[in-house]
Amino acid sequence: MKVVSTRVGIGFDAHRLSRGRKLVLGGETIEYERGLEGHSDADVLMHALTDALLGAVAAPDIGSLFPSGDPQWKGASSQLFLEKAREVVQEKGFRPQQVDVVVIAEAPKLSAYLPSIRARLSAILGIPENAVGLKATTTDGMGFTGRGEGIAVQAVVTVTSS
Repeated sequence: MKVVSTRVGIGFDAHRLSRGRKLVLGGETIEYERGLEGHSDADVLMHALTDALLGAVAAPDIGSLFPSGDPQWKGASSQLFLEKAREVVQEKGFRPQQVDVVVIAEAPKLSAYLPSIRARLSAILGIPENAVGLKATTTDGMGFTGRGEGIAVQAVVTVTSS
């Protein structure tokens, strides 16, 4: 009888909002007057989810695999990071089962984008859409997200041995 191992990983990321950049969340370009600062496309959602996957299998974090000082990642799509994290999980003998993501931002409103982001995450991770929890919330004006200075994301994943 094969014993199945289940692990959980958690990820967090935050980036400052600034003018002159497009806003990318979950691989989707969001209509907004500001975007997130960062070396890559600064997709804070993909970054948090990438770290959660890597953490679930005790792999090095996103900064170790994709250092911000490395010119090859300048402007890169963070979807590449998530795809690589999925590969690392699989190489370690696991597969994603479920993810839960919360985007913390006062603005912009994200409800119209959530279905397409959910579908993209489902496709990248090879899990059903109903295994992708995705929501957005505010902090009611408190903290850096409440003041509109940035966006933060928390992500939790469950992986099982294959």
